[in-house]
Amino acid sequence: MRATLPPSEFTLAWEHSVQKTRWEERYRAEGTGLVLVEARVLGSGAGMEPAPGAVLSDGVWTWRPNTRLPELRLTHSDFASDYTLCRGDHCDRLAALVGTADDGAVVVVRPCAP
Repeated sequence: MRATLPPSEFTLAWEHSVQKTRWEERYRAEGTGLVLVEARVLGSGAGMEPAPGAVLSDGVWTWRPNTRLPELRLTHSDFASDYTLCRGDHCDRLAALVGTADDGAVVVVRPCAP
């Protein structure tokens, strides 16, 4: 299944399956890949440690990884809540964009070829 998601910047959010803490990552499409522009986590623990240089403000750790990736591979799990994908002020559950996924199904997010 395929979904088109304009514009070129989006935020991906999810809840950690153990900590039940929200994690957000903001991406920008550049050329044939994605750039992880900013990461935010509400707390830490169980594999959710903020990166070196992260800043804590109002209980939220924020940092700017500036990491380039060819694509994102998001695995659906029956044991965790669905991903949320936001473009501007509009947010959707990932399953609503690509269809309901079975446990272990992988959704690949990448820029469209020009």
